[in-house]
Amino acid sequence: MKTIMFTGGGSAGHVTVNMALIPRFLEEGWSVQYIGSESGIERQLIATIPQVKYFPISTGKLRRYMDIQNFKDPFKVVKGLYQAYRLIKTNKPNVIFSKGGFVSVPVVIGAWLNKVPLLIHESDLTPGLANRISIPFASGVCTTFPETGSMLKADKSRHVGAVIREEVKQGNADRGRDFCGFTKSKPVILIMGGSLGARKINQTVRQAILSLAKPFQIVHLCGKNQVDPSIVVPGYKQFEYVNEQLPDVLAMTDLVVSRAGSNSIFEFLSLKKPMLLIPLTKEQSRGDQILNAQSFEKSGYADVLYEEQLTAGTLTESVERLYENRKGYIDRMNRSEEANALAAVFDWINEIAKR
Repeated sequence: MKTIMFTGGGSAGHVTVNMALIPRFLEEGWSVQYIGSESGIERQLIATIPQVKYFPISTGKLRRYMDIQNFKDPFKVVKGLYQAYRLIKTNKPNVIFSKGGFVSVPVVIGAWLNKVPLLIHESDLTPGLANRISIPFASGVCTTFPETGSMLKADKSRHVGAVIREEVKQGNADRGRDFCGFTKSKPVILIMGGSLGARKINQTVRQAILSLAKPFQIVHLCGKNQVDPSIVVPGYKQFEYVNEQLPDVLAMTDLVVSRAGSNSIFEFLSLKKPMLLIPLTKEQSRGDQILNAQSFEKSGYADVLYEEQLTAGTLTESVERLYENRKGYIDRMNRSEEANALAAVFDWINEIAKR
């Protein structure tokens, strides 16, 4: 039996590609293992797949700003590196697949020290910090945007497109409406700020809720500990995070208001959902979501509302304009070419494992 070890975490975006690939390897009879953090969202998500053995390791965050934790986290990373090295040496996987995030760096180096081949997936247009550190140790890099290949060695990268979870496409709109208590009488907006939430988006949605709730029904995914139970408005439902019911919620959704994380926006594209994207600012990130959003806006799949311009008024106006013009966005998304990225990544992993 072949063994594959996955890693990646810190946010749902660093786990969803792994979760799309894992069922394929289980179907093919592989033993599947996962190295993640002790308390990150990846542990919670992978727990829904009982066939996968999960190994927690110590992790430290890779920060671009001054913080007292920057003096403590290197020790956590060193501990995590030792743990990852021992786990890989003991379990002897045929191949390791990394989706990125700060938890992946010790695993990548541990794989290199154990001479285990490793493949990296980069979702964004430009590689993140964890992947930039990891790429020299990898056998190859799968890219989502074709432009990313120009930043990497030609013999080390392949443009595969976006890996989409199959279950995302299997939602049922009636089940989604039952889950939220919605009717068919009004269109539905899904508002989400990522698995960790987005405080500014949450605050603005709540300021605009009365005006938004008149023409729309709203599903608001707020993030951990960010639900406000004091807000009770007909046709407005709040959740921290939706996992099993997400395909049904997406199936009933007419418009999406979201951050511009690559995994999410490509899933919306595959489902032909017009998007209003509110990317993280450069102060909050390295600017990758701004590039993602601009790429989708240029292709005619989305409108962009920058957080610096985000108010209750601009949010309401942008949502109403997007809904009025939704047919044009859907037509352009229907003309987009959807590659079978999941099969391409699966085949490349098999190719590397055979070496």
